[in-house]
Amino acid sequence: MKSLHLFLALSLTVFGGSAFSQAAQYPSKPIKLVIGFAPGGAADYVARAMSDAFAKALGQPVVVDNKPGSGSSIAADFVAKSPPDGYTLLIASPSSISVNPALNPKLPYAPKDLTPVTRMTTSPLVLAVNPSTGIRSVQELIVAAKKDPGKLNYSTSGNGSAPHLGAALFSQLTGAEMTHVPYRGGALAIQSVMAGDTQVTFGTSPSVLPQANGGRLRALAVSTRERSPLLPDLHGMREAGLPDYNLEFWYGMFVPAGTSPAIVKKVFDATVAALQQPTVKAALAHEGTDVSLSGSPEQFNTFLVEDGKFWVDLVKSAKVKVE
Repeated sequence: MKSLHLFLALSLTVFGGSAFSQAAQYPSKPIKLVIGFAPGGAADYVARAMSDAFAKALGQPVVVDNKPGSGSSIAADFVAKSPPDGYTLLIASPSSISVNPALNPKLPYAPKDLTPVTRMTTSPLVLAVNPSTGIRSVQELIVAAKKDPGKLNYSTSGNGSAPHLGAALFSQLTGAEMTHVPYRGGALAIQSVMAGDTQVTFGTSPSVLPQANGGRLRALAVSTRERSPLLPDLHGMREAGLPDYNLEFWYGMFVPAGTSPAIVKKVFDATVAALQQPTVKAALAHEGTDVSLSGSPEQFNTFLVEDGKFWVDLVKSAKVKVE
């Protein structure tokens, strides 16, 4: 019996020492930063805007890996099933953390399979239309959608995405009926509106603004109740005539569950250092995205608990379904 106890004690010592050594040496090879949307969308922009500074903070190359599909669930599942060693990270939005699990209980992963590190950014959505529609205001959009229910098509970056929920909330509050057309990323959704295949989008700022500034889209309002300091020329929803409408979304950093606290802390510190770089903050602000960091991984986890309630309640009240 003594020999068994000694064996167990030695095993725990070796295991603990190995885990400590792994954390102490981290990182010692390139790191994969996974995002659940196609290149050209907001998540892709955030990842690439901070990747160089992030790599410098970690002392290792960082490779951005786009895995679009299923409202970003493919990427979340990939990271959730990756080794918890800090070399496969996820930039996620409420879609994969709160919305998709609420829409589809048969997902191959659960939110508990991912460990939160920090919130990274927040920003409003931008309600925009194809200029050929002749729609110039939110109220004109409501009138057009009610005149011909279902005729107007709205594009999003996927079922259960923040743009999808933004449009669902809009329909819920106004009674305007539009047809949802999901794509595999924000850039593709925006291109569809510019091409006239769809007419409306609740797009992310980095996806919409360059096209709106070039006259290829007409931006009507931001999705927050008041005007955004990042987009001061656009009406907030209160000014647009919808005082009860308010929606803001975020991106955050996650690692596979089981990642050691020491590695989580290193990823947290490097993310904070990268996003606090003036050049990174300026690049994101230019695209209507605000750096909004958590004070700690624990604080981010607390935030997610409350924020998740908002998104799940919206899914239920707007009767959003898996398509």
